[in-house]
Parts: sequence; C-alpha cells; structure tokens
Amino acid sequence: MHSQRSYRLRFDWGLAGARAVGEDADVVVVVDVLSFTTTLSVAVEAGAEVLPYRWNDETAARHAAERHAVLAVGRSVAGPGDLSLSPATIRANPVPRILLPSPNGSTISLLTGERGATVVGAALRNFSAVAQWIAHSPGGTVAVIAAGEKWGDGSLRPAVEDLWGAGAVIHGLQAAGLRDASPEAEASAAAFAAVEKELPARLRACASGRELIEKGFGEDVEIAAEIDRCRSVPVLSGDRFLVRGRS
Repeated sequence: MHSQRSYRLRFDWGLAGARAVGEDADVVVVVDVLSFTTTLSVAVEAGAEVLPYRWNDETAARHAAERHAVLAVGRSVAGPGDLSLSPATIRANPVPRILLPSPNGSTISLLTGERGATVVGAALRNFSAVAQWIAHSPGGTVAVIAAGEKWGDGSLRPAVEDLWGAGAVIHGLQAAGLRDASPEAEASAAAFAAVEKELPARLRACASGRELIEKGFGEDVEIAAEIDRCRSVPVLSGDRFLVRGRS
C-alpha cells in the first residue's frame, strides 16, 4: 500500500519514501528546493556537470580530485571564492565540473539511480521544464520525492518548500496529461496551488527560508524564488547530472 503501486504519479518524503514509491518507477524526481536541486539547476544552467556525493567528509576532496571536479563545501565553512551548496556561489564562480555533497538530495539521487530509474533534479526554478521533459519522454510511472531536511538526531524534517516544489512538478505533469495520481501526489499538488501566486514571499517566510536569511544566505532564497525561470532539465547519467533536456 505504501508503495502507491496502483498509481502512475506518486509522491513521498526522503530516502525511505523514495525507496517505497520509487522502487519500480520509471522516473524519480528529486526536489530539494533550498539546497541541492536549486544549486544543481544553477550549475547545469551554466553548463557544468554536477557529480552528487553522499558524504561531506574527508573522502569528498579525494573523490573530487580523482574526477577533476571542484568540491562544493558546506555553506557554513565556505570562504571567499569557495563553491558550496549555496547556489549564489555557483552563479558567481562557474566551473565545468562540480562535486556536490548532500546528505539529502545527492543521496536520494544516487541510491534511486542505482535501481535503474531515470533520476531528474527539480526545483521551483525549473519545474515546468522538468514536467514537460518527462511528459515527452518514454516511461510509465513517475515518483516525485520531497527530500526534506534533517533534525539534529538525523530524523526527517518535512520541509514545506519541498512539498511546494514537488507539487509544482506534479501539477505540471497533470497539466501535461498524466492524470493517474495517488492521493499523496494530489495533496502535494494542492499545496502548491494554494501558494502559487505568492511563492517568493512564502519561501522567505517559511522556516528554512528564515533560517537561511538569518544566517546571511538571503541571496540563496532569492535564487530559489526565481519561479519557473530555468529551462534546463538535469538528468543523472552514471555518476553525474547532465542537461538532457531543455524546453
């Protein structure tokens, strides 16, 4: 029942949710609005390859060097000129290949990709392009995953901005003709529709948005709030995201 297997369009939260609803899905859409997928969208828009990586530890620098990639460090430790999970740093310092560690977006992308699904990164910046690309690609079932954040004990913290981002993709897929949605997917689309006309303000006001603004990363929130301006569709190919579609 929790796999939503009787529906073609599904929704759930985090890695456990991705495993549940994405096990037999043809396409898995990963949504991590105020972190991984907005940064990903900015990077591929600038022509970069993005290598997701699960661990932000001492192995990340070695992994980046072996693949001739620039390591994106954590926001809190980034110095002047460093790339980080902050999309503003990617925009200011474009490079051809980036290693992007993330315990949420990267991990979900890599582990679902290992199961053979086509993995797509979506944010509020590119949700229409993602929906249109999927609608015109072969494949029967789509699982949309809101990455969420983590509490201090490592448990999932559902993040409303990811609910909106996932709902935006689902809304776009429904508009393109993919109607067989689970109740969970329908609820996510309804959450997006409820705030669609005021999304930038809602992003600034939500808990994750306020947290970033208070820590000095307000520009990241503004980039995430560039609603539907990006036409690039990042698709995981092996160990990296490449632009496989533009609309």
